[in-house]
Amino acid sequence: QRAIIGMGKTGQSCAHFLQNCGESFIWCDTREKPPELEALRAQYPSVAFYCGDLPVPLLCSMDEIAVSPGVSVQEPALRMAAASGVSLVGDIEWFVRATQKPIIAITGSNAKSTVTTLVGEMAAACGLRAGVGGNLGTPVLDMLQRDADTDCYVLELSSFQLETTHSLQAQVATVLNISDDHMDRYDSLVDYTAAKHKIYLNAHHVVVNRADVLTQAEIHHASVWSFGVDVGNGSDHAVSVRAINNQPCLVLGKQNVLLPIAAIRIAGSHNVANVSAALALAAAAGWNLEKCATAVREFKGLPHRCQWVAEKNRVRFYDDSKGTNVGATIAAIEGLAQEKNVVLIAGGEGKGADFSALEPVVNRHARALVLIGRDADLIGASCPRVPQFRAVSMTDAVQRAADIARQGDVVLLSPACASFDMFKNYEDRGQQFCAAVEALA
Repeated sequence: QRAIIGMGKTGQSCAHFLQNCGESFIWCDTREKPPELEALRAQYPSVAFYCGDLPVPLLCSMDEIAVSPGVSVQEPALRMAAASGVSLVGDIEWFVRATQKPIIAITGSNAKSTVTTLVGEMAAACGLRAGVGGNLGTPVLDMLQRDADTDCYVLELSSFQLETTHSLQAQVATVLNISDDHMDRYDSLVDYTAAKHKIYLNAHHVVVNRADVLTQAEIHHASVWSFGVDVGNGSDHAVSVRAINNQPCLVLGKQNVLLPIAAIRIAGSHNVANVSAALALAAAAGWNLEKCATAVREFKGLPHRCQWVAEKNRVRFYDDSKGTNVGATIAAIEGLAQEKNVVLIAGGEGKGADFSALEPVVNRHARALVLIGRDADLIGASCPRVPQFRAVSMTDAVQRAADIARQGDVVLLSPACASFDMFKNYEDRGQQFCAAVEALA
């Protein structure tokens, strides 16, 4: 007997999967009134629904409980179920049991979506039919309907998904980077890192970030590859940056030139690292790197990830609404900055993060901070040496930033926070930013 916890996108995907398998299940949600409850009751008339407090005795009698990523496995009811021998899994676990196809598995605090999408484009350029999804886009179980026609899967995986995944044997796995995130769900950075490192278990090839020691682990079962924007050590398993004919290029090993840095269209120096990571994943997978380089040349990036919006009065505006943690915001600032040329719009729901790491980067590169949302004061307190302004809405924030910025500056929305205190989601936040920029004189 199985239970599903959560009636959002992932939970609905799990329910559809179990129904197709002819399996019975119960369905729970910690919310008293999940938004789609009545529609789901009508769609699954034979299923018992439980909303609000989780039914502990019933859950303890299950064989397996599928936990949606939005629900913590530390919920007391789930801990009690686990203590009584019930297996806590997620949709990724059911997916990897159901497919035999190669999986490229990607996690990290930042850049997961960009790298996952780019690797999917590389697969297509190599003539492979790739299923791209997971934490991004299509829930994995929904992709199984086309499994027979799929050559491989490229999956973005969150730490929450990895916590409940036990059977992943990725062809290639990477942790792109690790920085403070989701500290409202983890006791420490050590616990968060351990969840990320689960992606390496039983992988055939592992790709690590040479610039981030937290991505590196004791690996004895797999071949280890690396990426970075340094010159590397010349290993045949390393993608690095080297000058070839006085032109900086991404190179595999000592001299296998993959492409010139100038050919990368996505903005910011941090995106050179993202392309380096994607090429290392493709190399580890044994793909045609010339075709992968063509995919890089054509890749324009994703919405709300350091995306150029407009230039007004010789000030450039960039939407990095997907910058929902401190590490992402640091990467965005450093990717676009020269000296003191950034007006940063930041703030929102901080998820228990420590904002102190922002201070040196903001001090070096920011002309001013325009702060919004619930944790504006926490960010402000962590960066006391830079001029600060409070804004009550995105329109207000953009107008203030435009007033402060000088010719040649960059106005960057990179909040270092989640969006739920003021917006529906990060997309809504980014769209409001773009609309406010377009409305400027």
